[in-house]
Amino acid sequence: MSSSMLFAVTLGACLIGALVTAFSPTRYRARVFGSCLALESLLALALGIGALGGAHTELPLWSLGPLGQMRLALDPLSGLFVVVSAAVFLISAPYTAREADHAQAARGGQAPAIEQVLLGAMILLLAASDVVSLLLSWELASLLIYALVLHGERATRERGAYLMLALGEAGMVAALIGLLLLARAAEGLDFAALRDAARTMPPDLRSVVFLLTFFGFGVKAGLAPFNQWLAPSYAAIARGLVPVIAGATTNLGIYAVLRVDVDLLGGGGVGPGLVVLATGAATALIGILYATIEPDLKRMLAHSSIENMGIITAVLGAAMVFMSSGHPVVAAMALVAALYHLVNHSTFKTLLYIGGGAVERLAGSRDMDRLGGLLRGLPWTGLAFLIGALGIAALPPFNGFVSEWLALQSLLRAAVLDSIAVKMVFAVAGAALALTAGLAMTCFVKAFAMSFLGMARSEAAARAHGADIATGVPLAVLALLCVALGIGATRVIPVLDNAVWSLAGAHAVDALVPPFFDPQAVANGTLVPAFAAEFHDLGAQLGQGLPVRGLVVLHRGGAANPVVYAMSTAYTAVMLVVLLTTAWAVFRVLTHRRHAHRARPWDGGLSRLRPGATYTATGFSNPVRVVFDAVLRPRTSENTTRAVAEHFRTAIQRERIEVHLIDRLVLHPGVWLVERLGSVLRGLHTGPVNRYAAFVLLTVLAALATTLLR
Repeated sequence: MSSSMLFAVTLGACLIGALVTAFSPTRYRARVFGSCLALESLLALALGIGALGGAHTELPLWSLGPLGQMRLALDPLSGLFVVVSAAVFLISAPYTAREADHAQAARGGQAPAIEQVLLGAMILLLAASDVVSLLLSWELASLLIYALVLHGERATRERGAYLMLALGEAGMVAALIGLLLLARAAEGLDFAALRDAARTMPPDLRSVVFLLTFFGFGVKAGLAPFNQWLAPSYAAIARGLVPVIAGATTNLGIYAVLRVDVDLLGGGGVGPGLVVLATGAATALIGILYATIEPDLKRMLAHSSIENMGIITAVLGAAMVFMSSGHPVVAAMALVAALYHLVNHSTFKTLLYIGGGAVERLAGSRDMDRLGGLLRGLPWTGLAFLIGALGIAALPPFNGFVSEWLALQSLLRAAVLDSIAVKMVFAVAGAALALTAGLAMTCFVKAFAMSFLGMARSEAAARAHGADIATGVPLAVLALLCVALGIGATRVIPVLDNAVWSLAGAHAVDALVPPFFDPQAVANGTLVPAFAAEFHDLGAQLGQGLPVRGLVVLHRGGAANPVVYAMSTAYTAVMLVVLLTTAWAVFRVLTHRRHAHRARPWDGGLSRLRPGATYTATGFSNPVRVVFDAVLRPRTSENTTRAVAEHFRTAIQRERIEVHLIDRLVLHPGVWLVERLGSVLRGLHTGPVNRYAAFVLLTVLAALATTLLR
């Protein structure tokens, strides 16, 4: 089957599968849905793998007359996003079908059909090759996500859906204006014409196009200052749907920024790159700050998505600066780091949402203050959740460590730039991302420890046990992927290099993954003999014979500084296994006694330790609240009960109300301005008749003056 035929078959399968699911009998709908979604995802996965490998994939659509022709085409960049999206849909299919079976009676059962159409809409968006098809598929995907939010929790779905739709449509309008300004200077609406027009566009106009498209498309990715919609919207989505939304659709905003601002605009210049860098760093820090203090597991993961989108965006900004400063190889390395983290985020965030959904279903709550002790009843779910938490906390040798390490190293490469001011921006952004990494560690220590360790703080948590196979299989696959993407970094980077070389104009693979296992590398000049010999002496040849270029990731510099940075997650994994096994064996030998007995731990003289005396998620994160109180600035609501003729207080209840930083700095001032303007306008409609006559006279005089001046 040709690539174009596979393209058409995949899109047709999504539509037909949705219709079959929608009209299937209720008792079989979940099984039909799971089977159809798995088949569609497999087709999409094959389609994306072919495009990522360089297969020519194109599907012409309708002619728009003088505006050109609508056309769909996949290149390696869009192919990578199709692979990630299809993998998320495929792996989540058993869990999504199982949750759909549970929820269809209460919510009409149409969400499974909508989800399949959403997969097709995402493929359309990623394959769009002109302005019309891009905007139409973007709007279709947005409306479908809105419909899925409306199938969520009844108590919060209206507010979450409204926030998402309102801000998403505002971003859509901004992006539309930016693309129309770009298309006005081009001879057509296809991307090739826009790319050519951007080269000759005046710098000021190109900056306007960049700002409109970056912040317009950035709304979908949850970038500051328009990300207050993401946490309430994700919290409202049904737990069977949120892994797909968080793991796949959030990436669409990053793709649009890459396609328009990096590909079509050619990076935009140093100034736009610094804007992207600063926006990403601020987004990451704000996201992880609110994630750390959030006791609700689902909302905490949503804020964490904001953090990770910010990390990806910051590294994209660094790549744009390097591209505009004449350092294409360093730019390609930064783009590899950004896309690596995007792949990793889709992996561990899908895992964590499935694990969190299992906790909510089996323990009856997602409030971490009421959980605890779940590892006894849910050992395998807890193990998978732990692997996801270690990955997202960027601990070696898991996948998040590789991408975040490469991201921070990319920011440190600001040393190759000439401008001191630009280097200072990189330094501040790097410090913000380093603080973000530290808070992420705190956040996910809290998430795992307060949910799975210690004592159960509710009866439902104490009774929770036995996740089913529909949950266990996706968790196991995703956990293995978190390990494989970490240990197999030298295998992943060449694949990602296929997607970035056309953007940066250079390859990063030779600089990041030297071919230590290739016997011809020295002969053909890829490796300098002295360089290869020194690294072989250090053990870089260990693992010879594996189907990879080597097991070491490094940045090859110049003659004066041949190695800028280097690491190996594969070697790290081996050493960790050896050290942990040795420590366990020593502990067993030292603690083994013939008459050893286990005593109850001392509990301060209490007859037994009660759950209320243990740490909660709120208590664990309270130091972060105290340290960042000047940033968070919460409101306090007080309720007082009085007695004896209202002279004595018998009860005082204070509630801490978090006011999001973005709401306080962006939304509330805007609302205040609109209210003040409304008060002024309202005053114009009241008062004496002479005031109205004066308004009419002034209007007539202004009209006459305008006419005379012409």
